[in-house]
Parts: sequence; structure tokens; C-alpha cells
Amino acid sequence: MSEVSARKRIWGWFFFDWASQPYNTLLITFIFAPYIKELIGDGAEAQAAWGFGIAAAGVIIAIFAPILGAMADTFGNRMRWIWVFSVMYVAGSFGLWWTAPDSFNLTWTLTLFAIGMVGMEFATIFTNSMLPDLGSKEEVGRISGNGWAFGYAGGLVTLVLMLTLFAENSETGKTLIGIDPIFGLDAEQREGTRFVGPLTAIWYAVFMVPFVLWVRDPKPAKPPKGATLNAIKDVVATVKNLPKTPSLFAFLGSSMFYRDALNGMYVFGGIYAAGVLDWSVVDVGIFGILAIISGAIFAWLGGKADMKFGPMPVIKLSIWVLATVAILILFISRDSVFGIAVGPDSTLPDQAFYVMGILIGAAGGTIQSASRSMMVRQAVPDRTAQSFGLYALAGKATSFIAPFLIGVMTALSGSQQIGVTPLIALFLLGLILLRWVNPLGDHKSWDAAS
Repeated sequence: MSEVSARKRIWGWFFFDWASQPYNTLLITFIFAPYIKELIGDGAEAQAAWGFGIAAAGVIIAIFAPILGAMADTFGNRMRWIWVFSVMYVAGSFGLWWTAPDSFNLTWTLTLFAIGMVGMEFATIFTNSMLPDLGSKEEVGRISGNGWAFGYAGGLVTLVLMLTLFAENSETGKTLIGIDPIFGLDAEQREGTRFVGPLTAIWYAVFMVPFVLWVRDPKPAKPPKGATLNAIKDVVATVKNLPKTPSLFAFLGSSMFYRDALNGMYVFGGIYAAGVLDWSVVDVGIFGILAIISGAIFAWLGGKADMKFGPMPVIKLSIWVLATVAILILFISRDSVFGIAVGPDSTLPDQAFYVMGILIGAAGGTIQSASRSMMVRQAVPDRTAQSFGLYALAGKATSFIAPFLIGVMTALSGSQQIGVTPLIALFLLGLILLRWVNPLGDHKSWDAAS
């Protein structure tokens, strides 16, 4: 493969992050989740419902992720799987347009959301498994970091578009720059905010074109009879043999906890701010802009640090920052900041939460990039898709438990702040398990991508 072709392939791979990031940015965190809170009314009730819905999607992802990865290793042609799950991504996100205030159905809404989310997560398994093919062991950290930064940039662009041109303030009906939603969208029916679903779907469909044109995957040989069953058996055998690869085992366990906690921050960040600080969709969007900018900058810087020092110190520092933030946000509310009482018109709570958003974005960007790089080092040779399927399983095995616990804690306490306390323990558990991870992995023979 020529140098130009190699460069194009890397850029094509980057475009998946650019295309898919709006699902996380716009739907999971900064636009759609606060809109759900507005429709439901009560912040604690909305947070509980959101937690149970995300947990249901997490169960599906946890069960099927490693199996799909093993099937991809057996059948080859990861592009085919990406196409299938891309259809789910587009269909699920586009369907969120039909969440009008006068015909809102929570069950149907969460079902559509889960379809899109499952599609995104499964497509990500196969694109992540392509990372070892893009460069040497020393290069993948930089490539991964640049990909995350590029993805954050895509999320930022779509968020700015939503806030300035579409998402209306529930009280004024105007966007962030004081205009009516464009295309004649009806502010009273919240069509500007609801357009977040179609925008996410269209953005993905358009910007997956470079990925399709520039990324190549080996065409599969005809699979042997019973290949699907054998792939499932292979997963079971791999899981049973995990204790024989202690570093991989420990890393999967560690990442299971700390990535779950980070996803909890992303999933509940917008709905938390909407309920605790009475923020509008536009307010949460501004918070998101700050978090995304810091995420993009530090994902890029984290990639450079990864290349120089390796992913382990980057991951550890990020966990410490995120665990600290998880504690600090409990002491920020509309009437007090870190125990200091403030008046109803004070902007100090907003400013403090903006700072928390910047820290979450910075540490979140670096830890996700470094974790993907670390997984390349831990992956079983010739089983990269399956290994990344297990990585997805590790990321989702407790992801349905954490939202469920947050939902239960919130429902029982009636407090959004008490509801998010499980995140603290998850970060600390992840940090402890890193002690048993070998930064070079169990397989010392892995060197250059083939």
C-alpha cells in the first residue's frame, strides 16, 4: 500500500468518529436528554427513566458485542457489519423526530433511542478493530488520539449548528442567536429541538462516505459450515481462558468500571444539569461546547502523551481527574457551591459546573483515546475484532447496571445528586484493577500492523 493510500485509509477511519460522534454529543448528552427532562417535567423522574432506558440498551450490547466480534473474525469483511449497524443508527436517530410534546410516548422514544445507540456501539466495535491495521504499536496511540479529536470536532460543529439554527429556548422560542428555528420549523411544537434526530442521521449518512471510499477490509473467504456456532464457541473459550492472559483480563475489568462511570457522566450530564441547575436545552448546549472543545484539545494532546509515555499514565491521570469531578459535582446546586450559600440570581453555580464540564471533556477525551490504544496492546493476535468485542462487552457489562443503579438511587432518594454517587466507586475500582495490567500486554510478539 502506498504512502498516499495509507494516509487516505487513516483519514477514512477518522471520518467514522466524525460521523458518529453526534449521537453521543447531541442525543445522549447535550440536546435530546435535556429535552426529555422538559417533557417529563420532574428532573429526578426523568433521570430515573433515562437510566432504565440506557440500561436496557446496555444489556443488548453486553450480550451480543463479543459474539459479533468473533463472527467478524471468522467471516471477515467488517465493512458488511458496519453497513448493517449503520442502518440501525440512522433509523433510530431519525425516528426521534416524532417526539412532539402533544404526542410524547416515553416507551416508544426510548425504544428508538436504544435502536440507534445499539447500532452505533456495534458499528464502533468493527471500526475500532481496524486500528491495529493503521500503524505500528508506537503509532496507534497518536492515530487513536487524532481520531478522537476529529470526532469531538464533528460533535462540536453539529452542536453549534443545533444551538444557533435549530434548538429553541422553551420560553422564548428563539435559538441561541435570537432567531426562529430555520426551515420554518414550529417552535411551539419544539420542531427545532426535535430536528436533532434527523440532523444526527443525515450527518452520519453524509460523512460516512469518506469511510466507505477510503477504508478497505479484506474480502472474506467462504466460511465453513457451522461457522456461526463455532464463533460463539470461540467466544466462550476465549472468556474461559482470560485468566491465562492476566493483563488483558485485568484491563478488561478495569476499563469495565472506569468507562462505565465515564459513560454515566456523559449519559446523565445534560439531564443532571437540567434538573439540578434548571438549565434549558440551550444552557446545556453551551456547557457541551466547552466540554467538547476541551475534549478535542486534550484527546489530541493525550495522543501525543500516549506516543511518548504510553497509554498507562494517561489513563491513570484521567481517572483521578474524573473521580475528583464526580465528587465535586455533588456539592454544586442552584442554592450552594461547595457548601457556600448563594442567592437565586447567582451565576456561581453555573460557572462552577462549566468548569466541571471542561474537566470532564478533557479527561474523557484522553482516557477514551488512550484506552483504545491500550486495547491494541492487549488484544489477542489474529483475534482483534473478537478482542474489541470483549472490550465492548467490558465497556457495557456494567453499563446497564450503573444506569440502573442511578435510576434506583434517584427514584428512592428523590435527589439527582444522590442518584449519581455510584460513579465515584466505579472510577476507584477501575483505578485499583490497573495495578495488574502490563502496559505491553500478554502478547509480546505483536509489533507492526499487517
